[in-house]
Amino acid sequence: MSARPASRLTRLLDAVLGVGTDLDLRSTLQHVMDSATELTGAAHATLTTPDPDPTACPGPGPGAPHRDGPARAGSAHRLRVPIHVRDEMFGELCLEGPLGGGPFTAEDEQLLRVLAAQAGIAIGNARLYETARQRERWIEGAAAVTTALLTGGSADDALTTVAERARLLAGASAGVILRPTAEGGMEIVTASAPDDPEGIVGATIAPGSPVLEQLLGGEPVFLADSATDPRMTTHVRHRFGPSMMLPLQANGRLIGTLALPRRRGGLPYTPLERRLATQFASQAALALVLAGARHGRERLAVYEDRDRIARDLHDLVVQRLFATGMMLESTQRRPGAEDVGDLLGQAVDELRSTVQEVRTAIFALQQPPPGPPAGLRGRVLRETAAAAALLGFPPSTHFTGAVDTRVPDRVADRLLVALRQALAAASRAHGTGRVEVSVDATASLPDGRDAVRLTVSHDGTADGTADGAPPTTTWQSPL
Repeated sequence: MSARPASRLTRLLDAVLGVGTDLDLRSTLQHVMDSATELTGAAHATLTTPDPDPTACPGPGPGAPHRDGPARAGSAHRLRVPIHVRDEMFGELCLEGPLGGGPFTAEDEQLLRVLAAQAGIAIGNARLYETARQRERWIEGAAAVTTALLTGGSADDALTTVAERARLLAGASAGVILRPTAEGGMEIVTASAPDDPEGIVGATIAPGSPVLEQLLGGEPVFLADSATDPRMTTHVRHRFGPSMMLPLQANGRLIGTLALPRRRGGLPYTPLERRLATQFASQAALALVLAGARHGRERLAVYEDRDRIARDLHDLVVQRLFATGMMLESTQRRPGAEDVGDLLGQAVDELRSTVQEVRTAIFALQQPPPGPPAGLRGRVLRETAAAAALLGFPPSTHFTGAVDTRVPDRVADRLLVALRQALAAASRAHGTGRVEVSVDATASLPDGRDAVRLTVSHDGTADGTADGAPPTTTWQSPL
């Protein structure tokens, strides 16, 4: 055997072994392209796929697989071999023009067919691994949501947690929660949409819509393009493309809908993604019901405790204070009490005032606990609490100045959008263990105008950041 065939056989063995060592599909495909060009001396390699596959295109570049139109068959300067994954046609490996200028040989084709056979096995393994990873991420996400809901705060925070986590898991541009309306339609009550949040909350699906009928029947709805699907009626549909609308149903009761739209022109959801998202929605619905029941029990316990305190105050403290006041008044009328009459009178007045204050406290205890704060401070705290479910720890939050009175609503809304984006970036960074949020209502712009400044910093690392320098996001606006 000549040295050249032996050398090519060695390189083929190395290529076959190398293709099967990586479980990442995109890396596997890139390795196939690189090995094919190296073995045959081809100038360029492409991988054509009959159907869109979001994992089959690692990006442009020399030797990068991509979707291509039909190639010219039978050319000595173009070599094509199919790649099969089990019994499925995955794609076709196409080599263009050897660098030496000559035609491809029969030996080139044989080497390429061996490589393509091994590539099919490696691609199948990578697909199985990616499927397992996707399942693991969705299961971990559902567990994190359940934990957050059962240990979290208000119902609004619970819905925000579900919407945000589902958006990140699905790679969607928005995570939306809809609730049934009294008129028989559905209304968006919560939205996690860092890119384009304006006007989403409050959008409605009219009663009688085909989409609504499916959702009310407990069936998921999958849309290829929200903007053009005639079943969609919301005024924000033109912003989105592929979408999933998943009923949040527990114990036969529909409590809402989870919608996960992607941008227009985005990749369609795969059958696996649809199945995993549907399972996530079922578990999230159950967690929402359990969280609501827990919250109801906690509120009932609070009411009962407040009633008990109010009864004790009324039955014990007020009566004793009233009895003491009566004793002091009777003492004032006794002979010889003139010397301390003024002092006794002051004591009686103090007791009457104390009785009135205690009765006011009793009345306050008998009222329902106040709802969550509506000012900017409360809204910021709610956003950071929701982010804790993604980060695994609560961010540190600081306020400077009268943020609730100095910052107008229109500026507060924009500040919250910037805060959501910064917290989402912190959750995506590697190794984040600390996040600090600061809102300063006493800031000023270079031109001297009063301003509010938001600063979000974390200790994670991301592409493009200097080593040792915590990434920091700063946003400010005039008041």
